[in-house]
Amino acid sequence: MPLIQVVVASTREGRIGQSVADWVLEVGRARGSAEVELVDLKDVALPMFDEPKHPRLGQYVHEHTKRWSAGVARADGFVFVTPEYNHSFPASLKNAIDYLHNEWQYKPVGFVSYGGVAAGTRAVQALKPVLAALQMVPVLEGVNIPFVHANLGADGRFNAPDGLADATRLMFERTEFWIGRQSSLYHGR
Repeated sequence: MPLIQVVVASTREGRIGQSVADWVLEVGRARGSAEVELVDLKDVALPMFDEPKHPRLGQYVHEHTKRWSAGVARADGFVFVTPEYNHSFPASLKNAIDYLHNEWQYKPVGFVSYGGVAAGTRAVQALKPVLAALQMVPVLEGVNIPFVHANLGADGRFNAPDGLADATRLMFERTEFWIGRQSSLYHGR
């Protein structure tokens, strides 16, 4: 089965991303057609990019980079769970992306964005050119959650509005489709 990593982009205290990502994991795992695992950038805890050589070379000197590289390299695709910060995505996600190069290439990425009225859509639009530079494949079928605070229970758990699970299943389906296409085209699988 392919491995899809659900990446929690926000690292700040009081973040909603973890609750949203937990729900995304449930939906993805219930499909049963891919291994779905959580990657929390808060736990990864990368310092601001500190490698002396360009990531394209893969000549990493720091253990945190080597761990990050190995984790990303084993994934076949990704789902980025991201808020919108000032019409873009969090610096923590940009930093995590910039640490690596070859490990990202040709892999599909789905998006679950959240926020207020714009539902994090501007964050996704800002991400796409960054990911295109790495030759990643953005999945068009995304999940956008407006007014995310209104969907949090008293316990902090995300309670998805009607229809959102269907959109999330479709995003996973398309991510898996592109995993299959990319594997056969670029890796001879």
